[in-house]
Amino acid sequence: MKSLLESGVHFGHQVKRWDPRMAKYIFAERNGIHIIDLQKTIQAIKDAYEMVRDVVKSGKTVLFVGTKKQAQQAIQKEAERCGMFYINNRWLGGMLTNFVTIKKSLLRLKKLEKMEVDGTFENLTKKEIASLGKEQAKLQKNLGGIKEMKDLPGILFIIDTRMEAIAVAEAKRMGIPIAAVVDTNCNPEGIDYPIPGNDDAIRAITLFTQIVANAVIEADNEAGLKIIETLGDEDEAMEDIITDVSIKEEDREVDIESFSSEAVVQAKDDDSSEEDELPVDIDKVFGED
Repeated sequence: MKSLLESGVHFGHQVKRWDPRMAKYIFAERNGIHIIDLQKTIQAIKDAYEMVRDVVKSGKTVLFVGTKKQAQQAIQKEAERCGMFYINNRWLGGMLTNFVTIKKSLLRLKKLEKMEVDGTFENLTKKEIASLGKEQAKLQKNLGGIKEMKDLPGILFIIDTRMEAIAVAEAKRMGIPIAAVVDTNCNPEGIDYPIPGNDDAIRAITLFTQIVANAVIEADNEAGLKIIETLGDEDEAMEDIITDVSIKEEDREVDIESFSSEAVVQAKDDDSSEEDELPVDIDKVFGED
């Protein structure tokens, strides 16, 4: 609650700009500005957190979306921190509904990057290099955050659903769940996990994005621990299996001192036993007087 207050999450828009469908999330009105009920915000954050964690544990990805200036830096930073994908410059129409075409653009971007590295540009004219460089910069700006995305994401996290209306419509059409920060001027209907809060303040946006990124990291850590535990169980099962690389008895290290003393004792025992068991007739050796 303290972090939410310090970040200004409770400040909504002017009363005249409100969306009546947000009424259940509004606590009061102060100086012509709506105040958001932070108790409901906290519960909504918990629900979204659990959902994101479950999606990541199931092996799917999260797509962070925020193209407004206040959100661009936070979206990129936190998505990269948790190893997920992001769109922070412009949402291209068909990015989800026509992902096959988007994948072609991603392959083109990778090809241009490879050409730049392997020396292909050196055999081209300056005009051709400038044209390809401009194409590469444009693709990087719009698609750089999803360059390695091979399949549709498991969930979208969106800042400002009014500005990202196309992203919301495409996600709903493809059946992809949405977790989004909704301000008092937004429509929460159709959003699977609406998080009532200020979507204009940089500190509020950063806080929400950090929470979602932490959910991703926690899910990855849990998956990693399960893998380690599984490996431990396999190691215990393998202990009883003898293979060619198992240490044989004759290959084990021997303590020289203890071995030499044992050998001497063993040799003495062998000598005494041989003397006791020699098949010699004493009378024939010494003769008879």
